[in-house]
Amino acid sequence: MARIKLKHYVVRKGKYGYWLPTPKMQEFGFRPITCGPDGPDAWKIAQEWEDKWQAARKGIETSPALRHYPKDSVGDAFERYRKTESWKTRLPRTREDWERGWSFIDKVFGDQPPAAVTFELLDTWYHALVRKNGIDVAYRAVKTWRSLYRIMAGMKLCPAGQDPSLAIRRKNPKPRTETWSEGEVVRLVKGCWRRGFKGLACIIAIAWDTSFSPVDVRTLTPGQIYSTGNDKEWGFLIARTKTGEAAYGTLSARTRRMVTAYLDGLGATVMDDAPLFRSRGFTPTGMGGRPRPPTPYTKNSLVDDFADLRRIVFGPEEKRRFMDMRRSGAVEANAGGANVESIAAKMGNSIDENKALQKTYMPVNLVAVRTADEHRRIGRRQLSEQTGLKKLKLPQKKS
Repeated sequence: MARIKLKHYVVRKGKYGYWLPTPKMQEFGFRPITCGPDGPDAWKIAQEWEDKWQAARKGIETSPALRHYPKDSVGDAFERYRKTESWKTRLPRTREDWERGWSFIDKVFGDQPPAAVTFELLDTWYHALVRKNGIDVAYRAVKTWRSLYRIMAGMKLCPAGQDPSLAIRRKNPKPRTETWSEGEVVRLVKGCWRRGFKGLACIIAIAWDTSFSPVDVRTLTPGQIYSTGNDKEWGFLIARTKTGEAAYGTLSARTRRMVTAYLDGLGATVMDDAPLFRSRGFTPTGMGGRPRPPTPYTKNSLVDDFADLRRIVFGPEEKRRFMDMRRSGAVEANAGGANVESIAAKMGNSIDENKALQKTYMPVNLVAVRTADEHRRIGRRQLSEQTGLKKLKLPQKKS
């Protein structure tokens, strides 16, 4: 399938297209649009919205995205919420999730008073989304509604604690279970390094060692490097982007050597608060092209580069993602017998919710992190030795 370039059109998760307006465009009233699976139909929807934006920008016509909702309607409540400090302090990705969910709510309930939205209406809406858009979209749309309902209750537009959507029994999206092995990660890292994607090679190696999430790895800075008392043994101390939990990521000797070699090859000093790892960039050859300097990885550029290298190393049929490495570390540690507290300390999340005082007085438990690392090595050996179940056919005595 041929690909075309459209302004403000992006592909997420390798298959879903979105038309994402800039903050300036949002001031005109334009909102993110879900275009569906990447392809001609999605491109058509994105082009239609791009044409609407260009017409509104040039003053040819009034922005069709600007809606005037009835006072105290669901849409009016959401517009009011967008103007609050609470909305502005939400992470950009969280606001995007709200906007995507809102695009499905707006079409049906935007002009309605919150108290007029009944269980029957929500149930019909939810199951129509399941049939047309799938379980994942319907699940997230209802999730957005439930969050918005609490906001509307706070505005005294509907009774608190009586959200009719709570009576809907949602189908949960199928959770991901994919994992990577150490050998596969080594192949990916070597493939990146040899093809000039040295920043990506470091990101993958660090993600494997630390079990950090993709966003936490790609935003690492020199100011987050700490030693454990031995200058030859160092890693990254971070506050996780999603939860704010403190986490210390230990690095293997091989990864430390790679990061050091990468930094030596930059030819410049990186400021303490600047992202360490950058894209490969592009230098035109005889075929022409526009030069691009290496830049800090964004979510989309990291996903795209990783997908390209994954395809080169493992072929087009491989669909595992970069984020599956975080799960791989937990699987290894669990297989090796690590307790939940050690895994929580390693991953920087709240698996051990009953350890509030320990987290208050020991934000990072280095002993627990090392324990999880050791159990990962044990689990890795055990997982590599296990064999799958094989159908056994017992011999039968002929009568």
